[in-house]
Amino acid sequence: MIPKPLLVVDDLSVAFAQGGGTSLAVDRISFTVEAGETVAIVGESGSGKSVTALSVVKLLPYPAASHPSGRILFKGEDLLAASDAALRQVRGNAITMVFQEPMTSLNPLHTIERQIGEILKVHKGLSDGEARVRTLELLREVGIPSPESRLGAYPHQLSGGQRQRVMIAMALANEPDLLIADEPTTALDVTVQAQILRLLKDLQARRGMAILFITHDLGIVERFADKVCVMTRGKIVEAGPTKAVFADPQHAYTRHLLSAAPNGEPPPADASAPVVMEASDLKVWFPIRRGFLRRTVGHVKAVDGVSVRVRAGQTLGIVGESGSGKTTLGLALLRLIGSEGRIAFLGRSIETLRSAEIRPLRRDIQIVFQDPFGSLSPRMSVGDIVGEGLLVHEPDMRAEEREARVVNALTEVGLDPETRFRYPHEFSGGQRQRIAIARAMALNPKFVMLDEPTSALDMSVQAQVVDLLRDLQRRHGLAYLFISHDLKVVKALANDLVVMKDGKVVEAGPAAEVFARPQAPYTQALLAAAFKLETAAIGAVRE
Repeated sequence: MIPKPLLVVDDLSVAFAQGGGTSLAVDRISFTVEAGETVAIVGESGSGKSVTALSVVKLLPYPAASHPSGRILFKGEDLLAASDAALRQVRGNAITMVFQEPMTSLNPLHTIERQIGEILKVHKGLSDGEARVRTLELLREVGIPSPESRLGAYPHQLSGGQRQRVMIAMALANEPDLLIADEPTTALDVTVQAQILRLLKDLQARRGMAILFITHDLGIVERFADKVCVMTRGKIVEAGPTKAVFADPQHAYTRHLLSAAPNGEPPPADASAPVVMEASDLKVWFPIRRGFLRRTVGHVKAVDGVSVRVRAGQTLGIVGESGSGKTTLGLALLRLIGSEGRIAFLGRSIETLRSAEIRPLRRDIQIVFQDPFGSLSPRMSVGDIVGEGLLVHEPDMRAEEREARVVNALTEVGLDPETRFRYPHEFSGGQRQRIAIARAMALNPKFVMLDEPTSALDMSVQAQVVDLLRDLQRRHGLAYLFISHDLKVVKALANDLVVMKDGKVVEAGPAAEVFARPQAPYTQALLAAAFKLETAAIGAVRE
């Protein structure tokens, strides 16, 4: 007797109530996932990938969401028709999920130990001591350094990549039959990506766990998935064994995805251009407090004696693994966290300025955060979000002019201006990141910190955003601090490069020289991992 698939998605449609009618997000798709198998769903932002994944465990915003057609059978039971009690037994036990944006999934008021331990206590019945031991094992498995020191940490005290690893640890805690992973490596650098993928494969082999993998990263799909489904505009346009689809793609959209990647060169460096942002011997040390009296017993040296310089019309790329201090360095430059050392903006020292003195400079110093959903107010429309800075910094601007600036900003980042009346939850992850970029650009700043601005975007949209950022830089002489673990994007944008590890600079210089002839062993390993992944995914197509 042939065993039945673990998961069967049959003729599934998903519609959302919109105004007086409905909008179809998923249109009659079908696929299966066998026990122990990895099935990837790939496509551009807004294609319906995440909506499909959320439908499996009924986590869509019902009753606004509905299913005009279809069934979702898990071990033979239709989850769309299951009661709430039956779904609670499935969620967190038999099916777990890793979401795309960890900061919105982790409780900001609870420690990491409490959040992972709660799952183990509720579903496994472990004692406090047993849960602590198992939590440490899980944190080690997903590559959290010094996990004992992280048990008492809160989500905001971890880097973006570390938060995602905590989410993966939580999802794996109950050894599920099916793991739904919605962009689980988006926030991770390439070396940790490989580590997490090896971990998932190892767990899959030992436990027979199936994985439904939602991603836009084709390099990961080729190495990781047994089968692939390619989605666009709510439909699956091509499906089959991964090797066969990558070797001989039949649909034009699949060929488009396989050949899309950021490319081109950054604007030429001009050594005579004025220095916009500069820091000397910058340090950001976080105290480690222990004991009943919370005495300081040491420091986490997140940034330890770093010096940087960014000129007008140029880009300084900051790269390194998660937790290397990249984002902390950027936040210190913008005076969003405390630091030691000199910081100068347009030649003016700003490290000692009070909050009220810094505020007028915020118009010229903008930031695009790594997690767009966490940085966009859910209570404001997109138009209000993009125009908020104009209200603060140009209060005398007429409403018509402000509206025109908002429309122009949205158009520049590739969004339909008519969507400005919608709210962030109505957009895909990639679309939300473009909203965040539009908000920063609406004020015509002189310096922009870009913290993983393309991490949530599929490859073709990454290329569009890179082209957009270069065009804006050429036209306005913008200075960028570009923080990323995606070295392909950095190579297309950065004039100069700083490689960080454990809070220190291990290598720095002109980006072209560092990419061509890396000197530090760490830089060599980082570049080898990044471009090996790229070659695996798209090299054959380009040839």
